[in-house]
Amino acid sequence: MTSQQAASGSSFYAAMRILPRAQREGMYEIYSFCRQVDDIADSGASRESRLAALEQWRTAIAALYAGNARPQLATLARVVQQFSLRQDDFIAVIDGMEMDVLDTIVAPDRDTLDLYCDRVASAVGRLSVRVFGMLDDDGRQLAHHLGRALQLTNILRDIDEDADIGRVYLPRDTLAAAGIVHLTPDAVRAASLDRACAPLVADAREHFAQATTIMARYPRRVVIAPRIMAQAYHALFAQLVRRGFAAPRERVRVSRARLMLAVARHWLF
Repeated sequence: MTSQQAASGSSFYAAMRILPRAQREGMYEIYSFCRQVDDIADSGASRESRLAALEQWRTAIAALYAGNARPQLATLARVVQQFSLRQDDFIAVIDGMEMDVLDTIVAPDRDTLDLYCDRVASAVGRLSVRVFGMLDDDGRQLAHHLGRALQLTNILRDIDEDADIGRVYLPRDTLAAAGIVHLTPDAVRAASLDRACAPLVADAREHFAQATTIMARYPRRVVIAPRIMAQAYHALFAQLVRRGFAAPRERVRVSRARLMLAVARHWLF
């Protein structure tokens, strides 16, 4: 499967495909890497084999940065050099996937949740903003805020689906404050979670606002892809807030038509 094929089924494909060719290729390669390590973490293979596969990726990334990229990573190696992508950010993504393999995450503390969001989302953002050509400090801040906004939205959207596979990403302190004392996936799935989700909703809202402020400082052509992603996810976030988090929770998603409307708006204006 090519990098473009890997990306074609994602909600980010429309945002990526409108970029200039070099940036588009860079984002496809980053996405392909993330997709492959994520597939390892979520596969039905044994814990030992998944850890071994992630370790193989660490070895492959180290070899790439040492100038000995495997043939199948030749394009990624060129993208790394072209956009000065940092090895630590690739490793952070792998570390984030490993968190889901080493121990099933159930009601983590706030620090653990924030570390998870940094690794699986903001680290991807740190790679992406270098492709977009943002200034280093602004880029890292955008990656911090937008990455967390997107990941918190994912967590709020996927409460029941995550519980189905034994995971609970809602933090234990917010669950406890809402009176939920049995912190098991089944108990959380059956609970009305408006109070438990309220702090995450507030955090996501603030991260979206901070990301919007940063992007407003740049010409539209520089931040067109993160703007589209932010708009699509903010629309999803707004639908989740309107629906609420009382059980039973109806699945919420942003239609492809709405995403394409966001793309068209950026092209036209």
